[in-house]
Amino acid sequence: MIFTDFGSGYIDLLSEKTADFKTVILDHHPIIGEESANFVHVNPHLHRIDGARDLSGAGVAYFVAKAVDKINADLAPMAVVGALGDLQDKYDQRMLGGVNGKIVEDATTAGFLTVEKDLIFFGRETRPIHKTLASTTNPFIPGISGEEDKSLAFLASLDIKPRHGDRWRALRDLSEEEKRRLCSALADYLLSKGLRYEVTNLIGHVYTLNREEPWTPLRDAREFAVLLNAAGRMDKPSLGVSICMGDRSSALDAANKVLEEYRRTINKYLGWIVEKPERMRELESIYVVYGEDFIDDKIIGAISSILSTSLPNPEKPLIAYANVEEGGLAKISARTIDTVTNKGVNLGEVMQVAAEKCLGN
Repeated sequence: MIFTDFGSGYIDLLSEKTADFKTVILDHHPIIGEESANFVHVNPHLHRIDGARDLSGAGVAYFVAKAVDKINADLAPMAVVGALGDLQDKYDQRMLGGVNGKIVEDATTAGFLTVEKDLIFFGRETRPIHKTLASTTNPFIPGISGEEDKSLAFLASLDIKPRHGDRWRALRDLSEEEKRRLCSALADYLLSKGLRYEVTNLIGHVYTLNREEPWTPLRDAREFAVLLNAAGRMDKPSLGVSICMGDRSSALDAANKVLEEYRRTINKYLGWIVEKPERMRELESIYVVYGEDFIDDKIIGAISSILSTSLPNPEKPLIAYANVEEGGLAKISARTIDTVTNKGVNLGEVMQVAAEKCLGN
């Protein structure tokens, strides 16, 4: 039995329940419990490597696959997508570092990947600029995210033409001067809303997958990651698996439709939270989002990730919860920014202690 991307948090349980199996754990989460000799355990924490920023579950799986057969080095782009999907681009200007840097090196050396600095927005390869601005959730831009007409007006105010002849322009079509103008205006706008932390998310390292077709959502590694996240969270994981295994026809078409539905769902939930102050409250040390029966428990993690970077006081962690349909349960998600974790706040430990006090996991 192979456990990938989970298992390290349940060492004692697995030692007890899988004693008769040959068991392999490939994980990057903190290890809880006593090590056991009856399974193979691959985890960066065993080597004092940070599994939250230096290596993802996809990265662990990649190194194991490469160790099994060097031919599997062609899977490096998938491990890059996995690291970005896990939000591990925590080094300077949204860069992948640590052991992830070795995976990026494998992918670039083989010609599979190009890395450059640019504006970071979802849809930079594929979408009209105004739709790119309207669909961005990281950074979340109040008054522009989810508002295509306001995005068009914003571009017009900067004299950036959204069309060239009869064709819409994507972010990749802008000149360097237009990009500078757009970046400067967005930074000023975010600062005027008090969102200083969001400004740091405008420019960063962009990871382009060279084997994917230009103008498709798989060309940009972050877009690829969002597509996979959407498929999983909207109960269509098989679509994500099919795409990772090479399907570029029916599965990709279906996943694009799922992605649009996912984005509409995210914007609906964000709008619902903003609508009434009591749905997100600021307490003494934390913010709490009361998702209750309205927000789908599979999407509460995505909502908390988006909101945690656009809080009035980003130094306070955010705790969000949604009730689980099966009854009697809630799924709870905690998020905070790097400057808080760098001070030693460990939300994993906080959540574990709190869950056990409520007879949860």
